[in-house]
Amino acid sequence: MLSWALTFLVVALIAGLLGFVGIAGTAAYIAKVLFVVFLVLFIVSLIAGRRSPPV
Repeated sequence: MLSWALTFLVVALIAGLLGFVGIAGTAAYIAKVLFVVFLVLFIVSLIAGRRSPPV
């Protein structure tokens, strides 16, 4: 997830530099959404990984 978010961020930066405002805005939005999904999954995996093993 994080690699996809970084990829879309780079695409947004390059598109913004080249003047493709619509593509840059869309890619930046996708990067934000993917980053939030990554954070949620990361936090869930941290919480789920701290459970003690069954006895």
